[in-house]
Amino acid sequence: MAISLRRGIISARNFLVLNSSFRCAEISYISSSNSNQSNVISETSLYGHLQPSNRFGIDFLKECRRGFAKGKKSKNNSDSGSTAEGVDIGPSLKANTSALMEAAQVSLSKELSQLRTNRASTGLVDHLLVETSSGKMFLNRVCAVSILDAQTISISPYDPKTLMKPVENALRECPLGINPKVDGDRLIVPIPPMTKETMQAMCKVVAKAGEDVKLSIRRARQKAIDTIKQASSSMPKDDLKRLEKEIDEMNKKYSKSAEDMCKAKEKEINTPS
Repeated sequence: MAISLRRGIISARNFLVLNSSFRCAEISYISSSNSNQSNVISETSLYGHLQPSNRFGIDFLKECRRGFAKGKKSKNNSDSGSTAEGVDIGPSLKANTSALMEAAQVSLSKELSQLRTNRASTGLVDHLLVETSSGKMFLNRVCAVSILDAQTISISPYDPKTLMKPVENALRECPLGINPKVDGDRLIVPIPPMTKETMQAMCKVVAKAGEDVKLSIRRARQKAIDTIKQASSSMPKDDLKRLEKEIDEMNKKYSKSAEDMCKAKEKEINTPS
């Protein structure tokens, strides 16, 4: 806009200078004429010969109009360029939310596998820490663990000479109430039957673990909903509603899966050996 106005002012100034020059030429021409009336050129006839100056005035007006039009166009272009283009956050948001919910479900699965039941399970001992020359390591990293029958676990250290005693100590110190027995290069771990009180205590632990995981899943959902609200100005409302509905469906799916895992574990705990 400023450039257009500057251009119009310069053009107007040039027009006035040329107009003054032509008027001076007219006066000089009339003064130098003889008394012969035929040689006198009137102002009207002189300006008839100065048609280029008239065209210059018309050109000046056209130039000003073009200048204002260009200024307006550039303003519109700048406004359109400043408008933020909508970005579809759906795919990345759903992937991140699914990853958080999946991680919560995996954590629940590991925790449930470590709870004691009436049946032998490798998950009961896999997470136990064993003192080695390289520091503390998980039992399943230094031993081969297998199930002999419904109430017996077999543990074979990879290096029986150095690991047999540390593995035995880790098993005796764990809160599972088991008593391992050395059998050559391996340890036999019988799983004692659970009492009614122990079963009830384990079921409470399962319920608490399930609630904690469902809370983590709800937090992942709320985080996604907050992100959707922040993007409300850059996405169509229909897309936002659809995305929010898909996040809610993911929340229901993973919460239902956590509930099913907990129910299966409680059934396993309460099943007689």
